[in-house]
Amino acid sequence: MDTSVIATRQSPQSVMVTITAAPVELNDAAFVFGRVRPGLLKIANRILRDPGEAEDVIQEAWLRWQGTDRTVVADPGALLRTTTVRLAINVLQSARRRRESSATPWLPEPTDTGMTPEALVERQDSVEHAVLLLLQTLTPNQRAAYVLREAFGYSYDQIGDLLRLSVANARQQVSRAQDRLNNRRHRQHVDAATHRRLVQAIFAAARTGDLDRLEHELTGQDAPYSGEGTAARDGAPSYRAAA
Repeated sequence: MDTSVIATRQSPQSVMVTITAAPVELNDAAFVFGRVRPGLLKIANRILRDPGEAEDVIQEAWLRWQGTDRTVVADPGALLRTTTVRLAINVLQSARRRRESSATPWLPEPTDTGMTPEALVERQDSVEHAVLLLLQTLTPNQRAAYVLREAFGYSYDQIGDLLRLSVANARQQVSRAQDRLNNRRHRQHVDAATHRRLVQAIFAAARTGDLDRLEHELTGQDAPYSGEGTAARDGAPSYRAAA
């Protein structure tokens, strides 16, 4: 039987139904999605703390909603919320993998008091990983020069004064640190207490500008840390996140 001939003999009404069914269904999908979109955006923003990434997640959720068999979905809102959460978590995990594979360790941005507990845990984990890599890979002078320069914006003059090096040698320490981080061929044992103290010192410097504590941990000064802390050194910003 010639099915092509049968297809051409369909009534105009049946052809019209076929043509209009998809747009009507898509309009229904858009209506449902538009109704819950504000809530989905709030969820994505709470997880990611980045409006641009949150919008990307919402766009991906919409594309997936279009491809879903909506006739079997009992609660569209619940499904879309679950989809949004999973997509946002995937973005976070992807960002973590990028940081772990990057040659440059990721150091914290200034603390946002409005961060959720989940975001704080994510930040803590990332900083702990970065500090572990620095301790495993760099010499003490390289580590101090690198952190002070790349994360806290110290000048080479200030780094030289702290480490008792010439300006040229201070530059060289930062350059050698970057080379070692790129190669990652030098792995050293890391003392857990040292790791914990440096992580805490970096967070304190980012949060309160307590650079005395950070300098003490990085330079291994013999004098005990007073715990009083100071504002940023003259000429140095209180904090500058690593690029």
